[in-house]
Amino acid sequence: MQRPDGSPIRVLLVDDERALTNLVRMALQYEGWDIYVAHDAQEALALYQANEPDVVVLDIMLPDLDGLGVMERLRQSATYTPILFLTARDSVHDRVAGLTAGGDDYMTKPFSLEELVARLRGLLRRSAYMTPDDQERITVGDLELDGASREVRRAGVSIALTSTEFELLRYMMRNPRRALSRQEVLQRVWNYDFGGRSSVVDLYVSYLRRKIDADQEPMIQTVRGVGYMLSPNQ
Repeated sequence: MQRPDGSPIRVLLVDDERALTNLVRMALQYEGWDIYVAHDAQEALALYQANEPDVVVLDIMLPDLDGLGVMERLRQSATYTPILFLTARDSVHDRVAGLTAGGDDYMTKPFSLEELVARLRGLLRRSAYMTPDDQERITVGDLELDGASREVRRAGVSIALTSTEFELLRYMMRNPRRALSRQEVLQRVWNYDFGGRSSVVDLYVSYLRRKIDADQEPMIQTVRGVGYMLSPNQ
Protein backbone atom coordinates (compact mmCIF):
# COMPACT_ATOMS: atom_id res chain seq x y z
CA MET A 1 0.00 0.00 0.00
CA GLN A 2 1.33 3.41 -1.02
CA ARG A 3 0.22 7.01 -1.28
CA PRO A 4 -1.34 8.08 -4.61
CA ASP A 5 1.98 9.58 -5.73
CA GLY A 6 3.78 6.29 -5.07
CA SER A 7 5.57 7.48 -1.93
CA PRO A 8 5.43 5.49 1.33
CA ILE A 9 2.50 5.74 3.72
CA ARG A 10 3.32 8.09 6.62
CA VAL A 11 2.44 6.97 10.14
CA LEU A 12 2.70 9.10 13.27
CA LEU A 13 3.18 6.83 16.30
CA VAL A 14 2.62 8.51 19.69
CA ASP A 15 3.40 6.59 22.89
CA ASP A 16 5.62 7.24 25.89
CA GLU A 17 6.74 3.58 26.13
CA ARG A 18 9.95 3.52 24.13
CA ALA A 19 10.21 -0.28 24.04
CA LEU A 20 6.72 -0.43 22.52
CA THR A 21 7.37 2.28 19.94
CA ASN A 22 10.56 0.51 18.85
CA LEU A 23 8.64 -2.73 18.35
CA VAL A 24 5.75 -1.13 16.48
CA ARG A 25 8.09 0.98 14.35
CA MET A 26 9.95 -2.12 13.18
CA ALA A 27 6.68 -3.88 12.31
CA LEU A 28 5.36 -0.91 10.32
CA GLN A 29 8.68 -0.29 8.59
CA TYR A 30 8.45 -3.88 7.37
CA GLU A 31 5.34 -2.73 5.48
CA GLY A 32 7.52 -0.16 3.71
CA TRP A 33 5.94 2.78 5.54
CA ASP A 34 7.65 5.89 6.94
CA ILE A 35 7.23 6.08 10.73
CA TYR A 36 7.51 9.23 12.84
CA VAL A 37 7.70 8.57 16.59
CA ALA A 38 6.72 10.95 19.39
CA HIS A 39 6.86 10.22 23.11
CA ASP A 40 4.79 13.16 24.33
CA ALA A 41 2.02 15.43 23.09
CA GLN A 42 4.14 18.42 22.15
CA GLU A 43 6.49 16.31 20.05
CA ALA A 44 3.47 14.64 18.42
CA LEU A 45 1.88 17.95 17.42
CA ALA A 46 5.16 19.21 15.97
CA LEU A 47 5.73 16.03 13.95
CA TYR A 48 2.15 16.13 12.69
CA GLN A 49 2.55 19.65 11.36
CA ALA A 50 5.94 18.91 9.81
CA ASN A 51 5.11 15.60 8.11
CA GLU A 52 1.36 15.49 7.38
CA PRO A 53 0.92 11.79 8.24
CA ASP A 54 -1.72 9.59 6.61
CA VAL A 55 -2.71 7.86 9.85
CA VAL A 56 -1.98 8.36 13.57
CA VAL A 57 -1.49 5.68 16.25
CA LEU A 58 -2.12 7.48 19.53
CA ASP A 59 -1.78 6.45 23.18
CA ILE A 60 -4.33 7.99 25.53
CA MET A 61 -2.03 8.24 28.55
CA LEU A 62 0.79 10.67 27.77
CA PRO A 63 2.99 12.61 30.22
CA ASP A 64 1.97 16.15 29.24
CA LEU A 65 -1.45 16.04 27.53
CA ASP A 66 -3.72 13.02 27.17
CA GLY A 67 -4.48 11.49 23.80
CA LEU A 68 -7.98 12.92 23.68
CA GLY A 69 -6.50 16.40 24.00
CA VAL A 70 -3.98 15.66 21.25
CA MET A 71 -6.76 14.40 18.99
CA GLU A 72 -8.80 17.54 19.61
CA ARG A 73 -5.90 19.65 18.36
CA LEU A 74 -5.27 17.38 15.37
CA ARG A 75 -8.93 17.65 14.38
CA GLN A 76 -8.46 21.42 14.03
CA SER A 77 -6.30 20.74 10.96
CA ALA A 78 -7.82 21.31 7.53
CA THR A 79 -6.96 17.69 6.59
CA TYR A 80 -8.83 14.80 8.21
CA THR A 81 -6.39 12.14 9.44
CA PRO A 82 -7.62 8.74 10.71
CA ILE A 83 -6.66 8.08 14.34
CA LEU A 84 -6.29 4.69 16.02
CA PHE A 85 -6.10 4.76 19.81
CA LEU A 86 -3.62 2.25 21.27
CA THR A 87 -3.89 2.19 25.04
CA ALA A 88 -3.90 0.18 28.26
CA ARG A 89 -7.33 1.61 29.12
CA ASP A 90 -9.71 -1.20 28.22
CA SER A 91 -12.98 -0.30 29.94
CA VAL A 92 -16.12 0.16 27.89
CA HIS A 93 -16.29 3.77 29.11
CA ASP A 94 -12.79 4.54 27.83
CA ARG A 95 -13.46 2.81 24.52
CA VAL A 96 -16.68 4.71 23.94
CA ALA A 97 -15.09 8.00 25.03
CA GLY A 98 -12.25 7.60 22.54
CA LEU A 99 -14.48 6.67 19.61
CA THR A 100 -17.25 9.17 20.23
CA ALA A 101 -14.70 11.96 20.67
CA GLY A 102 -13.62 11.42 17.07
CA GLY A 103 -11.27 8.44 17.02
CA ASP A 104 -11.61 5.97 14.15
CA ASP A 105 -10.48 2.77 15.88
CA TYR A 106 -9.35 1.55 19.31
CA MET A 107 -6.95 -1.21 20.39
CA THR A 108 -5.96 -2.20 23.90
CA LYS A 109 -2.60 -3.38 25.19
CA PRO A 110 -1.34 -6.08 24.97
CA PHE A 111 -2.07 -6.39 21.27
CA SER A 112 -1.12 -8.32 18.15
CA LEU A 113 1.19 -6.55 15.71
CA GLU A 114 -0.55 -8.38 12.85
CA GLU A 115 -3.92 -7.05 13.96
CA LEU A 116 -2.53 -3.53 14.34
CA VAL A 117 -1.24 -3.60 10.76
CA ALA A 118 -4.57 -4.98 9.52
CA ARG A 119 -6.52 -2.25 11.27
CA LEU A 120 -4.24 0.48 9.94
CA ARG A 121 -4.65 -0.89 6.43
CA GLY A 122 -8.41 -0.79 6.94
CA LEU A 123 -8.29 2.82 8.11
CA LEU A 124 -6.15 3.81 5.13
CA ARG A 125 -8.58 2.15 2.73
CA ARG A 126 -11.43 4.05 4.33
CA SER A 127 -9.63 7.38 4.39
CA ALA A 128 -10.47 10.03 1.80
CA TYR A 129 -7.48 9.80 -0.52
CA MET A 130 -7.41 5.98 -0.55
CA THR A 131 -11.09 5.59 -1.52
CA PRO A 132 -11.57 4.44 -5.13
CA ASP A 133 -15.09 5.92 -5.40
CA ASP A 134 -14.13 9.56 -4.92
CA GLN A 135 -16.72 10.90 -7.37
CA GLU A 136 -19.61 8.81 -6.10
CA ARG A 137 -22.78 10.59 -5.02
CA ILE A 138 -25.63 8.69 -3.38
CA THR A 139 -29.08 9.86 -2.36
CA VAL A 140 -31.46 7.82 -0.21
CA GLY A 141 -34.60 9.70 0.77
CA ASP A 142 -33.48 13.05 2.18
CA LEU A 143 -30.00 11.67 2.97
CA GLU A 144 -27.17 12.68 0.61
CA LEU A 145 -23.55 11.48 0.50
CA ASP A 146 -20.80 13.03 -1.63
CA GLY A 147 -17.70 10.85 -2.05
CA ALA A 148 -15.53 13.67 -3.41
CA SER A 149 -16.08 16.15 -0.58
CA ARG A 150 -16.75 13.47 2.07
CA GLU A 151 -19.87 15.44 3.01
CA VAL A 152 -23.12 13.99 4.31
CA ARG A 153 -26.37 15.93 4.55
CA ARG A 154 -29.82 15.06 5.75
CA ALA A 155 -32.67 17.38 4.81
CA GLY A 156 -29.98 19.86 3.76
CA VAL A 157 -28.23 19.84 7.14
CA SER A 158 -24.53 18.89 7.17
CA ILE A 159 -23.52 15.92 9.35
CA ALA A 160 -19.91 15.41 10.49
CA LEU A 161 -18.74 11.77 10.40
CA THR A 162 -15.47 10.01 11.12
CA SER A 163 -13.93 8.10 8.22
CA THR A 164 -15.23 4.77 9.55
CA GLU A 165 -18.73 6.13 10.11
CA PHE A 166 -18.65 7.55 6.58
CA GLU A 167 -17.73 4.21 5.00
CA LEU A 168 -20.34 2.35 7.06
CA LEU A 169 -23.02 4.80 5.96
CA ARG A 170 -21.84 4.65 2.34
CA TYR A 171 -22.17 0.85 2.34
CA MET A 172 -25.66 1.04 3.85
CA MET A 173 -26.70 3.70 1.33
CA ARG A 174 -25.46 1.54 -1.54
CA ASN A 175 -27.81 -1.16 -0.29
CA PRO A 176 -31.05 0.58 0.73
CA ARG A 177 -33.99 -1.56 1.86
CA ARG A 178 -31.69 -4.61 2.15
CA ALA A 179 -31.05 -6.39 5.44
CA LEU A 180 -27.29 -6.41 6.03
CA SER A 181 -25.82 -8.94 8.44
CA ARG A 182 -23.16 -7.89 10.91
CA GLN A 183 -20.64 -10.28 9.36
CA GLU A 184 -21.31 -8.89 5.89
CA VAL A 185 -20.74 -5.35 7.14
CA LEU A 186 -17.49 -6.41 8.83
CA GLN A 187 -16.24 -7.98 5.61
CA ARG A 188 -17.21 -5.06 3.36
CA VAL A 189 -16.45 -2.06 5.60
CA TRP A 190 -13.60 -3.26 7.81
CA ASN A 191 -12.16 -5.76 5.28
CA TYR A 192 -11.41 -8.31 8.03
CA ASP A 193 -13.39 -10.08 10.72
CA PHE A 194 -12.28 -7.87 13.67
CA GLY A 195 -11.46 -11.00 15.66
CA GLY A 196 -15.00 -12.22 15.22
CA ARG A 197 -16.32 -9.41 17.41
CA SER A 198 -19.35 -8.29 15.43
CA SER A 199 -20.30 -6.01 18.33
CA VAL A 200 -18.14 -3.33 16.68
CA VAL A 201 -20.89 -3.04 14.03
CA ASP A 202 -23.50 -2.44 16.74
CA LEU A 203 -21.25 0.22 18.26
CA TYR A 204 -20.78 2.15 15.02
CA VAL A 205 -24.42 1.82 14.00
CA SER A 206 -25.32 3.41 17.35
CA TYR A 207 -22.98 6.32 16.51
CA LEU A 208 -24.59 6.73 13.09
CA ARG A 209 -28.08 6.70 14.57
CA ARG A 210 -27.18 9.53 16.94
CA LYS A 211 -26.03 11.63 14.00
CA ILE A 212 -28.26 10.55 11.10
CA ASP A 213 -31.53 9.99 12.93
CA ALA A 214 -31.24 12.72 15.57
CA ASP A 215 -34.57 14.58 15.74
CA GLN A 216 -35.58 12.92 12.44
CA GLU A 217 -37.72 10.00 11.36
CA PRO A 218 -35.40 6.98 11.84
CA MET A 219 -33.81 5.60 8.68
CA ILE A 220 -31.53 2.96 10.25
CA GLN A 221 -33.66 -0.04 11.19
CA THR A 222 -32.72 -3.11 13.25
CA VAL A 223 -33.56 -6.40 11.53
CA ARG A 224 -33.97 -8.88 14.37
CA GLY A 225 -31.71 -11.90 14.06
CA VAL A 226 -29.88 -10.46 11.04
CA GLY A 227 -28.44 -6.97 11.42
CA TYR A 228 -29.46 -3.60 10.03
CA MET A 229 -31.20 -1.95 7.09
CA LEU A 230 -31.28 1.60 5.79
CA SER A 231 -34.80 2.58 4.70
CA PRO A 232 -35.68 5.85 2.97
CA ASN A 233 -37.88 8.04 5.11
CA GLN A 234 -41.39 8.48 3.70
